[in-house]
Amino acid sequence: MTVQGTGSTVPDRPRTALVEPPPEPPDAVVPVPGSKSITNRALLLAALAVGPSELDGVLWADDTERMLDCLARLGVALEADREGGRVRVEGAGGRWPAEHADLFAGNAGTVARFLAAAAALAPGRYRIDGTPRMRRRPIAPLLESLRDLGAEAVDEEGTGCPPVRVAGPLLGGITRVDAALSSQFLSALLLALPLAPSDSRIDLIGSLPARPYVDMTVRMIAAYGAEPPVEEQGRWLVRGGQAYRGRRYSVEPDASSASYFLAAAALTGGRVTVPGVGSGSLQGDAAFVEVLRAMGCGVAQDETATTVEGPADGRLRAVDVDLNAMSDLTPTVAVLAPFADGPVRIRNVGHIRVQESDRLQALAAELGRLGVPVEETADGLTIHPARPRPGRVRTYDDHRLAMAFSVLALRVPGLEIDDPGCAAKTFPDFYRRLELLGARVRFA
Repeated sequence: MTVQGTGSTVPDRPRTALVEPPPEPPDAVVPVPGSKSITNRALLLAALAVGPSELDGVLWADDTERMLDCLARLGVALEADREGGRVRVEGAGGRWPAEHADLFAGNAGTVARFLAAAAALAPGRYRIDGTPRMRRRPIAPLLESLRDLGAEAVDEEGTGCPPVRVAGPLLGGITRVDAALSSQFLSALLLALPLAPSDSRIDLIGSLPARPYVDMTVRMIAAYGAEPPVEEQGRWLVRGGQAYRGRRYSVEPDASSASYFLAAAALTGGRVTVPGVGSGSLQGDAAFVEVLRAMGCGVAQDETATTVEGPADGRLRAVDVDLNAMSDLTPTVAVLAPFADGPVRIRNVGHIRVQESDRLQALAAELGRLGVPVEETADGLTIHPARPRPGRVRTYDDHRLAMAFSVLALRVPGLEIDDPGCAAKTFPDFYRRLELLGARVRFA
């Protein structure tokens, strides 16, 4: 793999960041990098396709670097241009050139779970491991389904988490999957099974969190030339014996990353526009603006851009929101909540306890550290109005906590963020772009 260009603008793993609020409410246009979720799906589909693909708008961050590295270890020919945001992928046609590979997923769920299924398409043997936190993130429901569908798939330590070993071929057939902990289990199967020799049926057990990510998967499968899976009464039907076709594909900007800057407008009474993320987005997180609207913000959104203007008096309205469909934005809503005119309740997000951190526990602990009363339940939080006091917050090696609390710092002078470099997981130059709002960031 050939890589050109430079990396993060944040110093190598600084200990803390002190974010100084802007001197006046911002009026800014803030572009954000490409979607992590779309980038990793597009890279995998291109690698599985027949013929070359040209991707542009690609996100360069830890999670996508892990996908690129794993695909290279599987023998896929890649030419990557960081500066231009482009990757050329020579598709392997659904059969990996490398018959054996050790794959390191870092803490990227899309890499560990998607490749567990995709690697099993070939008759080789593959091992997938990750960081200590990844070794606590569940994958057992996916492994059970892979075994039902003809592959070998085991967790080495019997914990239901990586490291895992998989061996193909994946044949297709009938399986049941409990996707309650992560929609990525279902997406992984849907991405791989069109290339299995036989048709497949997936019966879902229980509720499916973050449904928009599955819808994204289905639309991208169709974009790469395969007949998309069909949902019928809780079952997913996948036609086997297909092929993906290489193509040109543009990755849209990341709606989750956009949320931090739109939330900044809400907190500061400023006005922020994020180009490239609008009502036509593939990403369910683009609907975050409806939460901001309910909290009293002015919102203007068209097909390709979103603008948010916060209340001039800085007072937000309390909301009671089910964030299951956009659960990655729980930290973003949580840092807005102390400035509402009543308690803010966030519901139906219990599955985020097994992501990069136990996000519910971490948010409750760190907001509490700042003097904000929080009630934690099994599947959500109730956050009461309070003026957060200055202090130092832990980020638990969780990029979304680091970015959300950095937004809170725009309204709370003296707030220090531990380990801000963890934002590089999905947004390496987050702090440089935060300064576009007039903030100043000091690293130590």
